[in-house]
Amino acid sequence: MGGSGEPPEPTPRAARRRAARVPLLVGVGLLLLAVVHQARPAPYGDRLVPHARVDRAQGTPPPPRPPLRTTGGAVEAYDAATGRARWTYAREGHRPLAVLPARGHAIALWDDGLVTDTTRHDGGAVRWHRALPGTARWLADHGTTGVLRLLGDGMLAVITPERVVAYRVADGDLRWILPARPGCRFVPARAVRHGAVLLIARPCPAEDRWTAGLVAVDDLGIVAPHRAPLGNGQWGEGHGAEHPRTGKVVAPPR
Repeated sequence: MGGSGEPPEPTPRAARRRAARVPLLVGVGLLLLAVVHQARPAPYGDRLVPHARVDRAQGTPPPPRPPLRTTGGAVEAYDAATGRARWTYAREGHRPLAVLPARGHAIALWDDGLVTDTTRHDGGAVRWHRALPGTARWLADHGTTGVLRLLGDGMLAVITPERVVAYRVADGDLRWILPARPGCRFVPARAVRHGAVLLIARPCPAEDRWTAGLVAVDDLGIVAPHRAPLGNGQWGEGHGAEHPRTGKVVAPPR
């Protein structure tokens, strides 16, 4: 009756039951976490579906550059020979307005002003999303002609009336912004390429000089003498800190 007050030691059978419950509880916990994760809505309403059944059946790799198209509410990569979809990318409640093919990339512009980049060869992932604030109504009224433009060295220029924004295609990194001058507006549909330079119309009613109505940009920004190098390449790509050409004037000299 006058024991030490310590709880009795568990029997071997009770110890085995407790040990058996531990992995069961861990498994149930992991299952619940997986269910919660699957129940979360995808970022930006993304719905990316691979369809490369033929390649999987035959054990052949998908082509690195399948052709692209917009089909109603989705961006689609398809087989050029059969027309069958290889992958589709949709966003809930939105539709793609334009798609721009690049090496290994499928760049799309959506009706809410979002720019996305999808892995082109197999639709394995949406690499990045970039928003263009305040452009949805303008896109609906004026269309998308000239808005997405590839520049040299893996750069994407997005041209809207208020500004030109350049992103590095590899990772969506913002590289430079060129705002329109006061009283001026860029016209994406009137942009033409001349060699490595993109010439963009920029009407300025208050300016008499014809040169004020035109701006030239390349992967480093506005073309001007004595530019400071920006170095748009990523570290580890064999680039140095400096670009082999002259830099840009949008960013301060380094």
